[in-house]
This record gives sequence, C-alpha cells and structure tokens, in this order.
Amino acid sequence: MNLPKSDFPRVIIVGGGFGGVTLSRKLVKQDLQVVLIDQHNYHNFQPLMYQVATSGLEPDSIAFPLRGLVEQKKNFVFRLAEVYSVEPVLKELKTSIGSVKFDYLILATGSKTNFFGNSELEEASLQMKSVPQALNIRSYMLQNLEEATLTDDREEQRRLMRIVLSGAGPTGVELAGAFAEFRKGVLPNDYPDLDPDLMEIHLLDGSDRVLASMSEKASIKAKKYLKKLGVNVHLNVMVKDYQDNLVTTNTDFSIEAYSFIWSAGVIGNPISGIHEEHINQKSQRYLVDQYNRIQGYADIFAVGDIALMQTEKFPHGHPMVAQPAIQQGAHLVSNFKRMLKGRELKKFKYFDKGSMATIGRNKAVADVGKFTLGGALAWFTWLGVHLYFLVGVRNRLVVFLNWTYNYFNFDRAARLIIRPYQKKKISGRLK
Repeated sequence: MNLPKSDFPRVIIVGGGFGGVTLSRKLVKQDLQVVLIDQHNYHNFQPLMYQVATSGLEPDSIAFPLRGLVEQKKNFVFRLAEVYSVEPVLKELKTSIGSVKFDYLILATGSKTNFFGNSELEEASLQMKSVPQALNIRSYMLQNLEEATLTDDREEQRRLMRIVLSGAGPTGVELAGAFAEFRKGVLPNDYPDLDPDLMEIHLLDGSDRVLASMSEKASIKAKKYLKKLGVNVHLNVMVKDYQDNLVTTNTDFSIEAYSFIWSAGVIGNPISGIHEEHINQKSQRYLVDQYNRIQGYADIFAVGDIALMQTEKFPHGHPMVAQPAIQQGAHLVSNFKRMLKGRELKKFKYFDKGSMATIGRNKAVADVGKFTLGGALAWFTWLGVHLYFLVGVRNRLVVFLNWTYNYFNFDRAARLIIRPYQKKKISGRLK
C-alpha cells in the first residue's frame, strides 16, 4: 500500500462508522499519522437508513465522504480498500490494495446482519445493513406497486403489496411504521387504482414484545402506535424459511409475500488474524479490556459494535448502537494522548444517554434514565438527536428540509426507482 512518509507513529483505523469517524477527526490533531481504511468512501448514518428504504430521504443526505472528514489533511490518509487480515506479530495489515505496517491498529469494523446460521434466509431475504441494500428495498417496493397496477387479481395485488418483516427491534419497528405511513400518505395519491388496504405490513418477532431491548413501558407504547398505524404485529413467532414467496414460521402462521425483509439482529464483523480465544464466539465481537485494547494484544484496539467490553453493569457488553462507538472513540483518543506522554491510561465508563425509536409522525418512544417518554415529545426529541449526530452541515440542512416538507405534505419525495432490483433464483430459491 502506498502511503505518504511520516516521522510520526502510524495509527490505522479500519472502518468509517461512528467510532472510526470520531477517532479520525480527533486523533489527527495529535503527533500521529492517521490512516483510515474502509471498503466504502463514505460514512453511512445508519439510524436514518430506513428512511432511504421507504422513500423518505435520498442516500446522499445520510452519507458523508470520508475524505472530507478532516480539513487539515497533513497527517490524515484515507484508502479505499477491503481489509483481509491482520498479522499481529509483524504489525501488518493485509488489504485488497496491498499490505501496510502499523504502530497502532484500531478496529472499528462494526456489525453485520445476524441470520443465526440460516443461510437459506440469508440468500432469500431483503436486508438493510448498507445503502445499496436500502435502495434495493425502496426499488423493489415501488416495482411491486407498479406491477400491482397491471393485474385485476386482488389476491395477486395483495401478494405484491404485502410486506413482511422479521425482527421487531428498532430497525423492524421503524421500517414497519414508515411503510404504514407510506401506505397512508403516498399510496392513495400515486396509485389511485390500487386499494390501500391490500398493502399489509406484518411485523414478526420471536420474543413476547416489540423493542425487547427497551423498557416494558416503551414496548407497550410502541405496540400501540404500530397497531394504530395498521401494522399487524405477530409476537412469539420466529421465521424458519422463505421460499417461493412463502414465509413459514415455528407456529401454524405462514404468509405469502413478495417482499420479505430480515431485521432480526446483528453480530460483530471481525477480520481474521486475531486469535479465536479473544473473540466471543456467540456475538463475534472482540474481547477488550476497559481501555478498548483487545485482550492479548498491546497495540491493537477495538471500538463500537465489534468491541465486547464486559463490566459489572454491562456483563454482555455495551449495546451495539452509535453512542458506545462515539464515546469509546473519544475516550480512546484521550488515552492516546496519555500514551504519547507516558501517562497512565484511564478506564472507559459508558454514559447511557437513553434509547429511542420512532414509529411514525408524532409517534416515538424514548427511555431516558428511569423515565419513558412517548408520543410527540419523544418524536421531536428523536428528530433533534438524529439531526445533531448527522455528519456534515449540508446533510443536517437537507434532512431537516425533507422532514419539514414530509410533515406538512404527507409526502415521500424520494420515491424513485433509480436502480431496479431483480430477485434471482438461487438453488431453487428466490433472492
């Protein structure tokens, strides 16, 4: 890998998510050469990706070019590459554009969709872990609506318009609510020849409540909002298979649908080279100490979703959401300052700012400390928090204007089939 020469120690950051962005912006101010590597040239604001999938936002409003993170680029280098493995003894990283030496390595590779070992579901379902996947969902939903206008068979229209989601965590709940609002606000105007009641949204989950990671009060409120929007919620129901447009479960419930979206959780996204004993096999996250150093390695760190830091308060690690990544990134920067000065490192302490999820217009839930907020107050809080953490002034402005327009016009301006999505048959299954 070709990199500029530098007299400073080299820190390589793998991953341009929340942790990688925080680290890049702050570490570059130290006497270090900061090298950021990602397989994409942009940071993707994942909490708003569901709005791309449901025609609320265009992808460029939630993405930010990684080369634009730092104004002073003297000590900052970005390389577009896929990382294959790390050689800890040689202190070398192997990538698709060659190998590179490091003094310090920070892994911020995030997470990937968890299919719990079901490769058939992985092949057949729609997913939403990347911008291209979100665009696939948007295109396929709109393509099916267009196809529904070409037939008078109401049952075929129902199959084309029906959307089934597996997983009632924040992603599934927010997607379901957004689809329901699309049905209410867009469908009657854009498709007057289609019956909106045929666009059914079914949300399935194996647990006994939606938003199981949040408080019971938040779950109850969220379920009430979903039902008010006309979402069919099926609890204690686990999807077993999806073949020939038929969703089958561990119960007697099965349903035909052309659109099946998997949103049932995530696992870590490790790279090879770190010894297996330092990786939690269930969650696929690196075991790190309270300084975010991977256990067994002096100069290799991990932050965010990929880091499993077990503490008394968080015995299973911190939540796999944005805040731990941001806070761990910022704390690791402060510890790098101490390292460079030969001072003692400080342990990381997570400040839980709460959890929130939006279900639709004026409908959201938020757990803040011992309190649970719901309705319009939680919704406006959700809007403000997400605007604040968006990367880039332009993105904040564009998203704010889109939200304002959508709020007053009940519209989804980004309902465009830019790149048609085609299901392909794989081993007799539809993908």
